[in-house]
Amino acid sequence: MHPSRHRLILLAATTAATVVAGTLGTVVASAAAVGCRVDYQITNQWQGGFGANVTITNLGDPVNGWALTWSYAAGQQVTQAWNATVTHSGAQVTARNVDHNAAIATNGSTSFGFNGSWTGSNPVPSSFALNGTTCTGT
Repeated sequence: MHPSRHRLILLAATTAATVVAGTLGTVVASAAAVGCRVDYQITNQWQGGFGANVTITNLGDPVNGWALTWSYAAGQQVTQAWNATVTHSGAQVTARNVDHNAAIATNGSTSFGFNGSWTGSNPVPSSFALNGTTCTGT
């Protein structure tokens, strides 16, 4: 085989292997592990009001920026929050990170607290989702 033809075949084979390896690496990297656990604790309760603390544990890949959602079954409202920005849309509640707690490492956790109001009863929410993924971890 002529030396320049040999180099050309070797170059083509190397290029093809690089393209295949890059494609395989992309497929593997796109599958992120997800999972979370939420501990919602009512820390204080009085007629018409309550205090709560929420701890999020990330059981999946690290996150940088989070939104935790839940719904209140009895019309409760968050009136004041710390270590999160909380908004309502009907019964749906969304708590978003603040700058200092945006990152949650794998198996890491972060907490936020709030005061809220209630009328009639104050049941604990039954389901939470972190960045759209239902938290099922125990």
